[in-house]
Amino acid sequence: MYDDAQQATLYNVKLNAGSSDIDVLMFRPLQNTQQFTQNGWFADLTKYVNASTDWNWNDFWQSARDSVTVNNKIIGVPLVSETGVLYYRKDLLAETGMPYPKTMDDLKAVVAKIHELHPDIFAFAGRGEVSAAVTQFSSFLYSMGGNWTDGKGNSTINSDAAKAAYKLYGGLIHDYGPPGETDMNWPQVMGLLQQGLVAFYPEASSNYDSAVDPTQSKVADQIGVGPIPAGPAGSKPYNITAMALGISAFSKHKDAAWAFIKWATNQANSLTIQEAGVPGARTSVWNDPKGTSTLAPDLLATIQGNSKIGVGYDRPQVVNVDQARQIVGAPIVAAIQGGDSNAVADQANSDFQALLDGQAK
Repeated sequence: MYDDAQQATLYNVKLNAGSSDIDVLMFRPLQNTQQFTQNGWFADLTKYVNASTDWNWNDFWQSARDSVTVNNKIIGVPLVSETGVLYYRKDLLAETGMPYPKTMDDLKAVVAKIHELHPDIFAFAGRGEVSAAVTQFSSFLYSMGGNWTDGKGNSTINSDAAKAAYKLYGGLIHDYGPPGETDMNWPQVMGLLQQGLVAFYPEASSNYDSAVDPTQSKVADQIGVGPIPAGPAGSKPYNITAMALGISAFSKHKDAAWAFIKWATNQANSLTIQEAGVPGARTSVWNDPKGTSTLAPDLLATIQGNSKIGVGYDRPQVVNVDQARQIVGAPIVAAIQGGDSNAVADQANSDFQALLDGQAK
């Protein structure tokens, strides 16, 4: 078993050398797709998928299929899914007498009310570290009508919608979050939620168990989950493929590799995997009681809803994802610190455009 860094090293060594040692690739679509595609490491799976009608490619969520499709070519099969949700304290929300926030304006209002009632509670907290914050911020960006690019190679992170999203997400943390937020990733914020110190917290669905674990959380029985409130563009949470399976372009056993992938990701095995606690990306497993019996009703409803409206990426789709996250995350940090996030967004837009232009060469 390799960790992410070891796996990356192995792939770089083997695939850069054109080695046929690796047949099946397990990869992170949002982190690896552009690099692997540029390097020519993926085999085209389109013919295999089209020939496997009984396996039912269309059973995978649209956002999941999109995440493993490049230039109309299928380069992988979704294996593990994840989506953006909003964790909240049910007891604190009930105390306000207000309903669950359906819109971003509702969210601002209920957060302000909780702060008024409980100034010792962080009414809103979220990831604030420059790179880590990007993924959870993405749901706010999309819901406000923004995006990283226009889909034609032009950066759009200084659009009016993007600037509004930066101010919204960062502003809520600045006004109601804990000190030191710009150094916080999800474990730190989750720790505060577990201590009963946070009212609202946008985070990944995959971290639900940590939020409701009674051995770790003082308020496990008071944690609820709901959808990302709607902005001008509606509720647009990220709904991503966290892991996928592909075939090395250098494999000498592509047919056998596909047979394995087809077997591993068929409906029956996808259900078995999900029953074991690993969320899949097939509609059928989310509609099967066996695949959802261990999930809380509010979590299940949120995930099922997100599967229909979600955006299939939670970070810029570029070759150098790490550098891109540092760039587009800068206005988040500025907003959290109470700085001029608009000016920082303008500079970040120029920096991100330079990165995009360099990638296109």
